[in-house]
Order: sequence, then structure tokens, then C-alpha cells
Amino acid sequence: MRPADETTLVSSDGITISATHVAATGQGSHDLCLLVAHGFTNGWRVPRVQRVIGRLARFGGIIALDFRGHGRSSGVSTVGEREIHDLDAGVRWARDLGYRCVVPVGFSMGGSVVLRQAAIGCEPVDAVVSVSAPAFWYYRGTRVMRLLHLAVGTRAGRAVMRTRGVRIGADDWPDPLPMEPVAAAAIIDVPLLIVHGHVDHYFPVEHPKALHRAAVNGGNERAELWLIEGFAHAESGIDDPTLDAIGTWIRQTCRLEQIGAPVGWGSS
Repeated sequence: MRPADETTLVSSDGITISATHVAATGQGSHDLCLLVAHGFTNGWRVPRVQRVIGRLARFGGIIALDFRGHGRSSGVSTVGEREIHDLDAGVRWARDLGYRCVVPVGFSMGGSVVLRQAAIGCEPVDAVVSVSAPAFWYYRGTRVMRLLHLAVGTRAGRAVMRTRGVRIGADDWPDPLPMEPVAAAAIIDVPLLIVHGHVDHYFPVEHPKALHRAAVNGGNERAELWLIEGFAHAESGIDDPTLDAIGTWIRQTCRLEQIGAPVGWGSS
């Protein structure tokens, strides 16, 4: 992967955000920026996220950031609520760098953030890709999510997470709750790609189906759902062919080249 430019961005609510920019490699378009939004406990320096960055850089320039409470960013994680301000800062940087087409690609928690940012964020995007995202807040239908709620919702759990480099806020979410990803999907008016694995052990396929249904019912004729056989979850589970298909979809959506995704992709 080419050497990256590192910088510190500042969100609209005053959080400093560690970010990196990687120029497009190979035949990647210099008009296109893919804004990689990591999952919970990850960050742009984590090897599995670096692998995603390196693969997607074949299709366009990359901006990746550490969400608040992660890596070298300040603040505390709100697990998807205020992180849209972090993503807005990344979009602004992409525009400042001269990119014509900016497309966030989010994984798990980041997948929920890119949906909410596309719906209610301050910075417009040209399309959005959500991978392995939840549709609903407070989902506890799988064992791993029940454990995650213990980690986030208890003092002992948050102490353990700090040893993994994640600082989690102790404040309750506002009442009423912030907009759920499924509600955000219903009002997104740019091309939307929802990617999910059939064997996701965090969020079963009811989540991507609900997101896609909400988008279609909301009138988004450019919403697609890909359910991938053998794919588990987010950055650690996604394979290179799926990343390549996502990159191809983005380039076609931004009309940077008139080629389609490989045969067999895009089935719901």
C-alpha cells in the first residue's frame, strides 16, 4: 500500500479525529474517495482494517479514521450516536482534497454510522455502502450481542474495554432515542448498497432485510441488498472478492466506469 498522509480532524462538536488518506493505486480513480468507517473496537491502524483499505484503494482514494474513543482520536465512543460528526469531518476533508465523488463504506457499528450520516449528517455524500450493520438499537438476539451490551452498559465492562483501547461513554443515550439505522435507511436519497453475511454471528439476516425494505418503502429505487454466502461479519470476515465487488459497484454508481458487479452479486 502507498504511504499514507496522516492528519487530525476536528468534529463539529470538538472531538479530535485521527485520520489517514491513501491515494488510489493501479487503475483507481482519482475523482473517487471511499471513506472507510470501521467497526466497534477497530481503528484505521488495525491490520484487518488496513487490509480493507489496501484492497479498496484499487478503486479510488481512501480516507479512513478512528471514531471517537478509538485509537488516537479523543473523546469516548457513543457506539453509533455521535459518530456521525466524525464521519462528517472525514467527508469535509475528502472534499477539501478535491474528490468529486465521496462514498462512505461502513462496517458493523460503522455501517450504522454511514446510514445515519447519509440520512441526517451535515455533509452530503454521493452514495453509501453499509456492511454487517444492525438495523435496530439494543439488539440482544445473539450471544455475542448480549456480551457486548454487558461490556458497554456496565462499569466493569467498560473497564475491560479500555484494556482493548476503546473508551466508552457512561452517559445514557438521549430520550427520545437517536434515529435508528432502519429509520435512517428509509430517508436516504442516494444510491445505497447493503452487504451482509448469511452466517453473521452478531446480526442475523433480519437486519439487512429490514434496512433494504425500509429503503425501498421510502422510495429509494437505487437501494440494493447483497446477502453473501459464507460471509460472517465486518472487516474480519469479508473476503477480497466481496471487497472488489463493492469497489466495482461504487465506481459504476459514480459513473467512473461502465462495468457491472461480477455475476451472482446483488441477490436478495
